[in-house]
Amino acid sequence: MTQSFEAHLTDSETLAGHLLDHAAWSAARPVQLIHYWSGEPAPPERQASVRSIWTQETLCIRFDCSQREPLVLNSEPQTIKKTIGLWERDVCEIFIAPDIDEPKRYFEFEAAPTGEWLDLKINQMADKRETGWEFSSGMTVATRVENELVIIAMSIPFDTFGRVPKLGERWRTNMFRCIGSGETRGYLAWQPTRTERPNFHVPQVFGWLCFVE
Repeated sequence: MTQSFEAHLTDSETLAGHLLDHAAWSAARPVQLIHYWSGEPAPPERQASVRSIWTQETLCIRFDCSQREPLVLNSEPQTIKKTIGLWERDVCEIFIAPDIDEPKRYFEFEAAPTGEWLDLKINQMADKRETGWEFSSGMTVATRVENELVIIAMSIPFDTFGRVPKLGERWRTNMFRCIGSGETRGYLAWQPTRTERPNFHVPQVFGWLCFVE
């Protein structure tokens, strides 16, 4: 059964400057990242919860991640432009396909605890993957690292997708977390892809992102 993830509508005027701590997050029902991409359960100290809110201008996603091991970060992070290769560090990701008839054409958004980010446009074909490296979404990121907790929030303008969703509309999505390094590196997925090796680019297993009040 394909699972659903709800984005809750909120007031855009009160969201500016409060991406991490807006009151609307408390009303947004979370989903849990509790499995590795393989479907095997991930230990509690690597799990995360994910919430979403939206306005008539933006889609916002927040990851609340357990963190009981050393962070794997870039030694000299920069947030002025996208960071290629961000997926090799600790990072949270969401893939979004706004056209449910074309789930193999989707957008990839990543954010790290350092505030670094990456946005890509993807066309996943049977024998290869086309990546729009120069794609620019205008996304913004806010992060906080606390005692055994990492919070990462992304704000993505709907201009990125070419339209604002209607109330009750559904898009396709999947969410991920990469944590650790070396042989103990973990790849968590909301909807496990169950590939032989870690691979998030499996649009046929995407769940639903539902836009609700």
